[in-house]
Amino acid sequence: MTRTFVASIQPQMQIDEVYRIVDRQLRANRQGNLYLLLQLQDNTGTISAMRWNADEKMAEKFNKGNYVRINAASQVHNGVLQLIVNQLQLVDESQISKEDFESASRVDVDELWKQVGEMLHELKDDGLRAIAMLFYEDPSIADLLRTAPAGIKAHHAYPGGLLEHIVSLMSLARGVANHYLDLNEDMLVVGAFLHDIGKLEELAFDGELSYTDSGQLLGHLIQGVQMIDRRILELKTRGIHVDSETVLQLQHIIVSHHGYLEHGSPKVPMTLEAIVFHYLDEMDAKLSSARAMVLADRTKDRWTPYNPTLGRKILKPTS
Repeated sequence: MTRTFVASIQPQMQIDEVYRIVDRQLRANRQGNLYLLLQLQDNTGTISAMRWNADEKMAEKFNKGNYVRINAASQVHNGVLQLIVNQLQLVDESQISKEDFESASRVDVDELWKQVGEMLHELKDDGLRAIAMLFYEDPSIADLLRTAPAGIKAHHAYPGGLLEHIVSLMSLARGVANHYLDLNEDMLVVGAFLHDIGKLEELAFDGELSYTDSGQLLGHLIQGVQMIDRRILELKTRGIHVDSETVLQLQHIIVSHHGYLEHGSPKVPMTLEAIVFHYLDEMDAKLSSARAMVLADRTKDRWTPYNPTLGRKILKPTS
């Protein structure tokens, strides 16, 4: 029997299929009645599903990572496709086809990784190149960056998304430095390469994507600085000295790249390179989110629904 993949679901369909739970919350509506809000996934995407008239006993039965067979109807609400679940039951992992749930990368990660190496080898600053190459030549870093999304639900939220974001920013950094000639191009390029490197320790990639304890307690900005500190110590054991001012300014790009204290940065950008990088990162992330909004909206309306994170609607391209 042909599988009904998430990407093939259209409005007003009756669905009888198995999906994986990637998030589960028990919520109350305005009348105080409880319902179960699920995020269901296969290898083509994720869709929200609601089971009305739920209770704590039902919520405890279904957990993140479980496979469930649902009987549901699809509908569009505020421009977003969702499922209204009538019935759901647990399915043993032995009864499913793993390939239906293994997310494929949307990007050519090998080509992207090759581009990273080419840009790093063109660096003129010996210290910055030495730091960057320690990360690039680490097999564990390389493996994680080939599969890591940029976040759980935010921009570039798919396997290889973080690497795609990094390469985009490295290329943008070179272009901007070519325009504003007083910028330190090498600092911008390495800042782009390492700005989110802490996410490799912030997020857990074994099984369902989630936050590690250290990720919850510290966050990837601080973890990124710690990772650089460890590499500096490694370089010292090899007799390689990196100017302390260079390290400081690189770490400043990492801790300030969210731009604002209220957005999680412990410091606002205070160097030319940090200011520029914040806006490049913001642009690339916001454009990724806006594109995802357009792709997720399956209505024929010209505008997407209002997105509270972006604080706007998006006019859909006509072609």
